[in-house]
Amino acid sequence: MTSMSAIDTASLSGTAAPLVTFRGVRKSFGALEVLKGIDLTVAPGQVVALIGRSGSGKSTALRCINALEPISAGELEVCGYSLHRPGVDLRALRQEVGIVFQSYNLFPHLTVKQNVTLAPRKVRKLNRDQARELASEVLAQVGLGDRMDAYPEQLSGGQQQRVAIARSLAMRPKLMLFDEVTSALDPELTGEVLRVIGKLAAGGMTMVLVTHEMAFARQVADQVVYMHQGKVWEQGSGKMLANPQTDELRQFVGSGL
Repeated sequence: MTSMSAIDTASLSGTAAPLVTFRGVRKSFGALEVLKGIDLTVAPGQVVALIGRSGSGKSTALRCINALEPISAGELEVCGYSLHRPGVDLRALRQEVGIVFQSYNLFPHLTVKQNVTLAPRKVRKLNRDQARELASEVLAQVGLGDRMDAYPEQLSGGQQQRVAIARSLAMRPKLMLFDEVTSALDPELTGEVLRVIGKLAAGGMTMVLVTHEMAFARQVADQVVYMHQGKVWEQGSGKMLANPQTDELRQFVGSGL
């Protein structure tokens, strides 16, 4: 295995401390070890794309960042929280770290506005006027400012996914995670969701995304991380996808670029 050197994150973010640091992180499910010693950093303002075959560990790594999966060994620091130590305030962590899944998980009996403002009203104690202003702002960010009073069943899959993104943005996270958010969408709807993520990247949002969209990863990500058999196999800028250093990545990208 040949591993490319990590990107100089300090050059991307000045002297700011990383928002995410994996140090020798391992994760097992029973006897199955899925992560086998991950070292990875994410600097403020960086977009990091995790790519790899199914079973490579990329989604597990992402879920560890939000503590949806506790790590088995190593150290993991996220937004100042030490997830390898006992007693971490997970509720506080998840106010700092938003996550969007491939399934939208919207409440069907609530309007778009209600879906977006439910958590801010309960957690941040916003009043009705503040909540409406917040919904208007984040829905405009995802191109759905005119659909606040619609119900999820009245929206396309791409629109529902954009509402899910707006719902995470409404909590004002420091870090956004995206777990294969376009895998259930057709190409046209995939494009509209990727455009929203691209705008967030251009606006400086720190993001980690698991994706199979190689062209998107190459264009938007500051750092692309290819995972293979539970390890970081290669990492670098998007240019590495055009010049793989290992046979495994070369076979993975194949003729898809």
